[in-house]
Amino acid sequence: MNRVTHYVLLASILAASLWLSSAPVKAGNWPQILGPARNGIAVDEPLAATWPDDGPKLLWQREVGAGLAGPAVVGERVILFHRVGDEEVVECLSASDGAPQWRTAFPASYAGGYHADNGPRCVPTIAGDRVFVLGAAGDLHCVALADGKAKWSRALNEDYKVRDAYFGVGSAPLVMGDRVLVNVGGKAGAGIVALAVSDGKTLWTATNDEASYAAPTLVTLDGKARALFVTRMNVVAIAPENGQVLFQFPFGKSGPTVNAATPLVMGNLLFCSASYGVGGVAARFDSNGAKELWRRDDVMSSQYATCIAKDGLLYGVDGREDVGVARLRCFNPLDGNVKWTEESYGVATLVLAGDRALALKTSGQLVLFRPSPQGYEALAETQLFETTTQPLPALANGKFFARDMKVLKCLAVGE
Repeated sequence: MNRVTHYVLLASILAASLWLSSAPVKAGNWPQILGPARNGIAVDEPLAATWPDDGPKLLWQREVGAGLAGPAVVGERVILFHRVGDEEVVECLSASDGAPQWRTAFPASYAGGYHADNGPRCVPTIAGDRVFVLGAAGDLHCVALADGKAKWSRALNEDYKVRDAYFGVGSAPLVMGDRVLVNVGGKAGAGIVALAVSDGKTLWTATNDEASYAAPTLVTLDGKARALFVTRMNVVAIAPENGQVLFQFPFGKSGPTVNAATPLVMGNLLFCSASYGVGGVAARFDSNGAKELWRRDDVMSSQYATCIAKDGLLYGVDGREDVGVARLRCFNPLDGNVKWTEESYGVATLVLAGDRALALKTSGQLVLFRPSPQGYEALAETQLFETTTQPLPALANGKFFARDMKVLKCLAVGE
């Protein structure tokens, strides 16, 4: 990647962050799923070159309730969303020492499906002075970032007659300007719903698509910010102001399958991936629609982990957590050409920061590695948790926030 391309890519990340968070971009924030631009890239977050033998320094930790929702971070506020007893709880903690700042609870009704955990699945979305949390039963709540005061709530599954999914509700909301976009999967044209940030009232509904577990992200068409959704069976680009479908193409497979990885956008190239025989698809898009470049099941078939992009290449986990053994891969999204494969790696969430990356494996292992087309280069590793670790982590101000089913930890990983 030459210097001009580098600055264009960085500018696009910052622009996307402005649209997605409705707040000024600041290095050190991780305000939503997969960071500022929902692509697993941390801005201005240099990582240490290596760690001591016992791993990076543990700054603080605290017990957590049930749930698969990772934390979100803005400034000194860490937002945790978990289930405690019969309540889904939103908490604000101090990023410095984990001290509680405020706590707001809502009744919880989700009883669990294929996954035994009955807590929320969605990472909180912080936008401006508000926090949006979507519970496992489809209850969307808006609270104040400053003090947790409840602003409004919507029972979306009840409102739009959504049938039960395999693992509850798990597609994190997307805030664009004055509206919240949600992959609801409701009846009568309420596949995707836009709500007013101010009071939660419905502004429009669009598509007949059922919901997926993939979080929506942003694309730019004709200089305008648009929302990109992976639904149960399609990739759909939506105009946030009115719900107009700008382009769509098939993605998914009927039967016991799941679309869960967030779509990845790189300029006018997008990449989507799923396991269960769906595979990966790369497409070019513009105002006239999207054109597939390739679609294959032998390059990148990610069960739910989203790839990261660096210097025109993608790095991601191919395979499933429940069947077989997943592997880490580097490949070219333009043609699907695989550069290298690290076999038996396991499922992991990847976070890119400069020329280094973190991999938090579901085995509880945390790995520092250098993404390179020449091959896999691990720089350091530590066993962070002893239980299955599925919630997504956050990286902000040199601190790495990660949780398993029992505890949230904050580690010093910056230079």
